[in-house]
Amino acid sequence: MTFRFTTAGESHGRGLVGILEGIPAGLAISAADVDVELKRRQGGYGRGARMKIESDRIEWLSGVRAGETLGSPIAMLIWNRDWEHWQDVMAPEADAIPDPQGRRRQVTRPRPGHADLAGSLKYDRTDARDILERASARETVARVACGAVCKKLLREFSIEIGSHVAELGGVVADVGALLPSNVNEIADQSPVRCLDKAAEQEIIRRIDAAKAAGDTLGGVVEVIALGVPVGLGSHVSWESKLDGRLAQALMSIPAVKGVELGLGFEAARRKGSEVHDEIMPGFSRATNRAGGTEGGMTTGEPLVARVAMKPISTLMSPLKTVDLKTGSPAQAQSERSDVTAVPAMGVIAEAMLAIVLTDALLEKFGGDALSELKRNVDGYLAQVRARTPKGAAS
Repeated sequence: MTFRFTTAGESHGRGLVGILEGIPAGLAISAADVDVELKRRQGGYGRGARMKIESDRIEWLSGVRAGETLGSPIAMLIWNRDWEHWQDVMAPEADAIPDPQGRRRQVTRPRPGHADLAGSLKYDRTDARDILERASARETVARVACGAVCKKLLREFSIEIGSHVAELGGVVADVGALLPSNVNEIADQSPVRCLDKAAEQEIIRRIDAAKAAGDTLGGVVEVIALGVPVGLGSHVSWESKLDGRLAQALMSIPAVKGVELGLGFEAARRKGSEVHDEIMPGFSRATNRAGGTEGGMTTGEPLVARVAMKPISTLMSPLKTVDLKTGSPAQAQSERSDVTAVPAMGVIAEAMLAIVLTDALLEKFGGDALSELKRNVDGYLAQVRARTPKGAAS
């Protein structure tokens, strides 16, 4: 079965659904494995009131029995607990007696920086709620659910994924050259998922100041995968290059405006001798400036990406806009929102990285059952070790 995933649902609809196809049979999984990731996504200083309402948990709809995957499509449901207050607004059925003014809580004043205006024009809607409910970052709860299953599969091959906030609100964290192997364990103890305690306090101060001013803040997260074998992805066609797939997946996260692998843009400013990673005996690398990919394939070094998130577009002190119905100048709509979601974005980035790596792993090794997949991976790693001087496999 081809690996793929999709999500469905609206921010204030009945719930969100995540569907994963291609996960092999025999993977031990529980709702708790997924729920812990959903809880991590809800954390972070600067989140809005919605996080106090929702307490995300999944319900299995298909693909899992007796604690193991079946090899069939996995469907997971996450209920929206705020649905009871939005039933009349979001009801799928037409109103028995339509209100000439339309349903309540219409959004006719599109927010600069959001999908509101472009989506309303593209889909010919006069109420931007038809756009923003799906464009909302609430959709990412289903991505994180799918990513949690992928993380569980990757751990079967000693691949671990983590993240930390590298910058928020203009404050740059000083984390040193080497990150701890248990980066999530440490980052999750911080209210802003930052490894630098001094930077953490300044970030919190700036979040408080932005909230008082009715403003929002963006930042940068670094996401890392350890234990990735050499050779995932391919150089032979543009769509199979792993770095391109990673960039697309990470850029698809709401409000993300930039992705770098390794040195990223800094590589363009240096000489070649200061960019490329020298190959050492045993085929290891002296450095990891490439961030774990060369020629669209993994190198066996840690996979490192930096993901830049712009400030959230919903401002409590709104910017200027134009009313969709009247064409008159107006102030943009203010929906309930966060001051910043950068710490949560790191968890979402982990999920997207896990999904891309799972796709690449299954693409290369295949297997309908986990046992078959493991045999295929073991055979490949044995081949790599045989080619590696001194038996030091990547």
